Amino acid sequence: QLRLVESGGGLVQPGGSLRLSCVASGFTLDYVAIGWFRQAPGEEREGISCISHSGTTTYYADSVKGRFRISRDNAKKMVYLQMNDLKPEDTGVYSCAVSICTAASIRGANYWGQGTQVTVSS
Repeated sequence: QLRLVESGGGLVQPGGSLRLSCVASGFTLDYVAIGWFRQAPGEEREGISCISHSGTTTYYADSVKGRFRISRDNAKKMVYLQMNDLKPEDTGVYSCAVSICTAASIRGANYWGQGTQVTVSS
């Protein structure tokens, strides 16, 4: 079965940090770009970051630019999202998916994970 599994979410105070992980099961990540998506309560899901298969191209939404950093380790089938200086508006369910990634955008999504909850609150 081809799937992605996210982990690393939790409750954190404003200004804190979390690192999310996305691991592939049943397929290799070597040739696919991976995106991170966020769905806040009552809002549509948005793409916030992505990384190309080689790691040479990354994209960040304006809302997270300068605070979040995406990286990958293909040997471990892992993609990470380091989130720093978290704000209450970062609260939501974070999911990873196979995506089309350019420096200017993230498009499409397939093989969604189940998501991991991030709550930023004091």
